[in-house]
Amino acid sequence: MKTMTCIEDLRQTAHRKVPRAFIDYAEAGSYAEETLRANRADLERIKLRQRILFDVSRRSTETTILGAPAALPLVLAPVGLTGMQRGDGEILACRAAQEAGIPFTLSTMSICSIEDVAGAVDKPFWFQLYVMKDRGYIRALIERAAAAKCSALVLTVDLQVIGQRHRDIKNGMSVPPQIRIKNLLDIATKPAWALSVLRGKRKTFGNIAGHYPGMNNVTVLSKWISEQFDPTLSWKDVEWIKSLWPGKLILKGILDLEDARIAAKTGAAALVVSNHGGRQLDGAPSSISMLPAIADALGSDIEIMFDGGIRSGQDIMRALALGARACMSGRAYIYGLGAGGQAGVARAIEIMRNELDISMALTGCSSVAEIDRRVIAAM
Repeated sequence: MKTMTCIEDLRQTAHRKVPRAFIDYAEAGSYAEETLRANRADLERIKLRQRILFDVSRRSTETTILGAPAALPLVLAPVGLTGMQRGDGEILACRAAQEAGIPFTLSTMSICSIEDVAGAVDKPFWFQLYVMKDRGYIRALIERAAAAKCSALVLTVDLQVIGQRHRDIKNGMSVPPQIRIKNLLDIATKPAWALSVLRGKRKTFGNIAGHYPGMNNVTVLSKWISEQFDPTLSWKDVEWIKSLWPGKLILKGILDLEDARIAAKTGAAALVVSNHGGRQLDGAPSSISMLPAIADALGSDIEIMFDGGIRSGQDIMRALALGARACMSGRAYIYGLGAGGQAGVARAIEIMRNELDISMALTGCSSVAEIDRRVIAAM
């Protein structure tokens, strides 16, 4: 994987190796994808301040995330259907993250279950929770995460309804893929992918299948999921979940300063400034455009994390300079997974760590703690 010099290399390779429906699932935004594009465009507009003649011979990208040591300020974000990018994808990504010394977040909508991942890795990981109408199921899911010794619960708060993703509809996106001629032809040209998925532990949503009789049937399962996202979700549900969860709680999907102020009073350990990767409210502002105001107002009250468009070490530096303590990235490591399995995820992390390290040197920083708005060039 050493010939993969940047995340874009991994992306192009993943496009050749993974069926179109699953690549589109990972890449797509909602509706016209305005917010999806803004996440990247607004990051790229932030220019770094090149500095010279600083002694940067002793640099470190190490930091702490929620009080725990991390090799760099990066967390692998929760991504649904990771096990459809590569068989046992959640396990492979978690192993790569743990070997790199950073947290991995397992999605509620994962292919491998909480128990599958916990049984295959040596250290605790984070678990991301969607609140569904069936509160009994949510209680049981929280209990399962606690039994697996997950070190943090990431509560996603911006998915009470699902933003339409046109590409998924056009591709007949489902797990397993819908039997369509174009899907079959696509899979036929990717035998290595097909073999990896066939060898994987599961072929459907591991955290949900088996919850009710008949839930192993893909049609029944898909219908249940589509009916379960809950438009009644409120701050009272956050209180209820916090009462059930014994560990650290993170609220993901905060994009408004008023919401951030409320979040900081819930007792959560951290919040994630995020617009769900441009997959929910299209036309919403980019995550990076909202970060500074939230960080300035609340950075001393609650740990601020950032999610939305991170593809490089330079992007990590931009977010840290504007007030984030750490960044989440999903698509970047998904490209690595599709391109090369566990080694591809490891390479994605390595690329971003190396880019951050070099960017620190060229902006006169020796430690992550030194990264602040002084590294941003005046525009």
